[in-house]
Amino acid sequence: MKDGPNIARIAALIGDHARAEVLTALMADRALTATELAAVAGVTKQTISTHLAKLVDAGLIAVDAQGRHRYFRLADHDVAQLLESLMGVAFRTGAVRVRSSPREPALRKARVCYDHLAGELAVAAYEGLVLRGVLSGGEGGLQLTEQGAAWFESFGVDVASASSQRRALCRPCMDWGERRHHLGGALGAALLQRLFELGWARRAKDSRVVSFTPKGEQGLGAWSEVLR
Repeated sequence: MKDGPNIARIAALIGDHARAEVLTALMADRALTATELAAVAGVTKQTISTHLAKLVDAGLIAVDAQGRHRYFRLADHDVAQLLESLMGVAFRTGAVRVRSSPREPALRKARVCYDHLAGELAVAAYEGLVLRGVLSGGEGGLQLTEQGAAWFESFGVDVASASSQRRALCRPCMDWGERRHHLGGALGAALLQRLFELGWARRAKDSRVVSFTPKGEQGLGAWSEVLR
């Protein structure tokens, strides 16, 4: 007897090179037009339309219409989590690009993982918070402790607002570059937005790279490790 959902269709859709490039580009949590995605995938506008229709039909991406323009984005956080996990397996098994992007070192250091921070700096911050009891893990999964809630609030993160969202408050997200966890979930997204508000970091144009100022990098390290 065959049990569980059939993953073959989803695996086949993601396995196509052009569609994989589209999904990777949308990991930056920015909606893009078909023309922009055609350039990313290296195919014609007619061809990208077919690919996008298949991805929309499968529920992997969604489309928002604004006037005559249509913008495509990942359908939900679980799709982003799936893609990040696949990137981790690809990296671990040596399935890397023949020609690495000049941005590769910057991506490894700090990048957007859909809507939260990933990379070396994110992993270090996560491990510091876990070590000092701000976050704790157990049978129920990753939890924000009472002390941790106060810690995030003092940093300017609205924990109550993050808790009210229809998604996990906090969860460990495997980092494809470090092969260790960083902070995902609504709390991870709120933390990244707070870093932007403080001017400690900013999104690089047309990239998943997150660039930290020297003050921001030092500040994130101090905030996550100050309890040591």
